[in-house]
Amino acid sequence: MLLSHWELWRTCWECVSRPYTVFICSLTAALYYLWGRKSQTPALVSSQAFSAFLHKHCPVVAEPFSPTPWCWGGRLQTLVCAVLKSRPPVNYRNELISTVDGGQISLDWMDNKDSATYPESSTRPTVLILPGLIGNSKQSYVLHALNQATRRGYRCVVFNNRGLGGEELLTPVTYCAADTSDLEHVVHHIKGLYPSAPVLGAGVSLGGMLLLNYLARKRSDSGMVAGFTISIPWNALKSAASMEEPLNWLLFNRYLTAGLCSSVTRHRKVLEKVVDFDHVLKAQTIREFDERFTSLLFGYESCTDYYFDASPDNKLHNTAVPILCLNAADDPFSPQHALPLTTIQSLPNVALLLTACGGHIAFLQGLFPRGESYMERLFGQFVQAAFEHPKDLRKACGIKDEQRS
Repeated sequence: MLLSHWELWRTCWECVSRPYTVFICSLTAALYYLWGRKSQTPALVSSQAFSAFLHKHCPVVAEPFSPTPWCWGGRLQTLVCAVLKSRPPVNYRNELISTVDGGQISLDWMDNKDSATYPESSTRPTVLILPGLIGNSKQSYVLHALNQATRRGYRCVVFNNRGLGGEELLTPVTYCAADTSDLEHVVHHIKGLYPSAPVLGAGVSLGGMLLLNYLARKRSDSGMVAGFTISIPWNALKSAASMEEPLNWLLFNRYLTAGLCSSVTRHRKVLEKVVDFDHVLKAQTIREFDERFTSLLFGYESCTDYYFDASPDNKLHNTAVPILCLNAADDPFSPQHALPLTTIQSLPNVALLLTACGGHIAFLQGLFPRGESYMERLFGQFVQAAFEHPKDLRKACGIKDEQRS
């Protein structure tokens, strides 16, 4: 009996001491350790009343955010999300609307006519989604947001920036984060179609910058009941500097710059009348593209002037609707030192949920993160809270009924 026990022990030891077994166990232990360190409850920066509302109606804000254990660091989260994230099938209804300058804007609608919660189209709440820098209605984060909203009974419409929605560019005008005229036109169009339906704006990255700039300029006349942003670059100059760090340029900046050049090349015949197109196409960074194209197209004396005007961090105090923002501290596009924490803390209507990790438009969870992630869950809960408890939300944000948009 003693011999058999000894042999059994020796066999087990030989098994666990093999190099590949030691490697697997060590890797598992390291991943578990990293996952445990990164699993933290996000910091909620807001007024006490707004915080209480969010804890009651958006319970995800109080849950620890546990990122994918093998996917730590903002850069890796961002890259993996771009590769692995699933794309739920969506059947859009496209609409082209004319602008006052002779251009056109492409809107992609998800009408949700089968909504059991809101069978009447005239009163069905509408979520207006603004994609990122070179994004459109086909992005995975847009498709997952649509899924969250439509299953709760709401209607969605995606505002594709000029030239990015598959439509022809009729005038030499594209888009930028500081020019809110097209967004104002879209909101006016939506409210004209459904005057009795509340509208919530949701912006991602550059779309979030555009949304906050719009809400700051329109104040209580925005036509929206609330705003929601994901991974917004709060200060364009600091964001550009972060994106020009060698590794960030290699992984992200050059890819996005190439995407910008590709997006305008499609409309070269129209745009080459107003810019030196060959010079534009030689841009190696987003800042160089904005210097040679965006700032010139929109009448700025310099790219620095454009970036100052595009940054929403200095305009937040002008907003007059409830706004929830989600950012990650390790976002390479929006460095932590650029977050306007002091400003947000002083405002009753703005809240920032800050995770320790999550990257840019990622916030991946689970071992194989293809489905909905933390940001989609937060988006769904806040949209529902804003539409189903509007009076409580306005009260929590110190907004009187006569100030309603």
